[in-house]
Amino acid sequence: MRKGAAHGIADLIGRIPYRMAFAGGWIDQPFISRHNPQPPGSMVVVAIEPDFRWMDRCGMATSTRAVATFLWKGDTPSGEPALRVRELYEEENRGRAEPSGSQDMIGLLYPGVSRLDYDAGHEGGLFPRHIESNNDPDVAHWLESVIRVVPVAPRPDGYSPLGLQNPDPAWIARLGQSGRDCYNAIVSRDMAALGDAMNMCMRCWQSILPHTVRHPAIGVDLAGILGHYQRTYAGAMYSGCGGGYLYVVSDVPVPGSFTVRVRCGSGGS
Repeated sequence: MRKGAAHGIADLIGRIPYRMAFAGGWIDQPFISRHNPQPPGSMVVVAIEPDFRWMDRCGMATSTRAVATFLWKGDTPSGEPALRVRELYEEENRGRAEPSGSQDMIGLLYPGVSRLDYDAGHEGGLFPRHIESNNDPDVAHWLESVIRVVPVAPRPDGYSPLGLQNPDPAWIARLGQSGRDCYNAIVSRDMAALGDAMNMCMRCWQSILPHTVRHPAIGVDLAGILGHYQRTYAGAMYSGCGGGYLYVVSDVPVPGSFTVRVRCGSGGS
């Protein structure tokens, strides 16, 4: 990348990070976490540098980031991240029937890699009981070296992942465990375990919310594409329901993929 290129695009799209969500996603929603027989359940979010504009409707928290960009004029706000998370949560979800989960806000405002532990008995499951953040540059660089991002397709108009729901407690417990396993794999730099956690998360999604990968409005064989990459590499999962990007775990280049830069810094608890 030419020197100054990333800084230049940030002048246009803002300096607030984007958010990657890894294994455990959906456990931040109370309608899921209240069925967890082994709370808390965990998920992992990673703040990444805004080196380019990510596509909308791809599970990258772009709608939340747009609200944050307006609210704080394109810069990451100073102050305690936990307080800013609540401020952003209230701003985005005011009057919404289906609120965005707080993992979107946390992923934008907490640097590094964070494990979010959700329990429906804590604040109704809207906010995590605990956040464990890792800002070790060596861990960040390792993660950058094994996550390959493959663009697939934004989720289509008219799509919703909520048409079919199977809140089976056993699968929801596995979902929450996949987040814990994912975080442990990242901080221990275990590529095989990271792939296993992502693969398990996708199995949970397909059981709990079948429309996350199969839906009449989706014109792409998401399940087939996912299966190919999971068989070929250490693991893979989608950036969000209905498609978006595919995160592939591999320490060798993946055709058509690109890498990201993790934002590290102080923050978290």
